[in-house]
Amino acid sequence: MEKPLLNDADQYPAEEIIFKHIGRTVPLWQSLFDYIAQSYPEFKSEWKYYRDGKSWLLKATRKSKTIFWLSVIKGSFRTTFYFTEKAGKAVKESSLSKNLKEQFNKKSGLRGITVIFRNKKDVEYAKELIAIKLSIK
Repeated sequence: MEKPLLNDADQYPAEEIIFKHIGRTVPLWQSLFDYIAQSYPEFKSEWKYYRDGKSWLLKATRKSKTIFWLSVIKGSFRTTFYFTEKAGKAVKESSLSKNLKEQFNKKSGLRGITVIFRNKKDVEYAKELIAIKLSIK
């Protein structure tokens, strides 16, 4: 997996810095965050520098529940959603790509599904993963 950017602990990831790194995927970023602001205004987003991974990560939460983690990579960004076994049926019945479903099936216990944003379909996958995440109690 490609290493995340935003490795300077002293440089907070302002939008202009993020957009410089993600380039042509800026419209996908805007689409995702416009959707979240409109559909889930209660979500909170927090950037934090993690010394173990030596990079800034964004954690999106609803109350105390982590919805996804986001990192910036060269020319794009990625979100990772973590699920327990309980999400198995919802993931299986979803319209997620075969690749994303296989990510869920690779492990037992806590399972991560990572979307790397390259086109509009990836935004739709993220929307579906948010819905799945919120449906699991």
